[in-house]
Amino acid sequence: METTKLLGTKIRQFRKLRGITQEQLAEASDSTGSYIGKLERGEVNVQIKTLEKIAEALDTNVFAFFDFNPFKELKSQPWIWECIHILSQQSEADQNKAYRILKELFSPESELLDNNSDKPGEYGKF
Repeated sequence: METTKLLGTKIRQFRKLRGITQEQLAEASDSTGSYIGKLERGEVNVQIKTLEKIAEALDTNVFAFFDFNPFKELKSQPWIWECIHILSQQSEADQNKAYRILKELFSPESELLDNNSDKPGEYGKF
């Protein structure tokens, strides 16, 4: 895959993670929605100044867009890969359900966690 397409895919991933539309990203980065769409599809090149504005709007840095192996640090954590494997075998509806459960479980307001635990990864009773 060529660099412009990889870069566009990364920008789309960050935008979706932030839960904003192409139009919202365009407004925050002094661009247009159609340009962001073309950028995400790898149809246009981007100037560094524009990329910096996009990165700022997505609360990240430009270098994050060029990290094409974001999971390399997870290789030492096989349980994460097992979770991904389990989720990949589920329907999209069940994947969304699992996401909502995890999000609620680990939210700062969750009463399910015992935040007074003195050991990392040790949780209170459910």
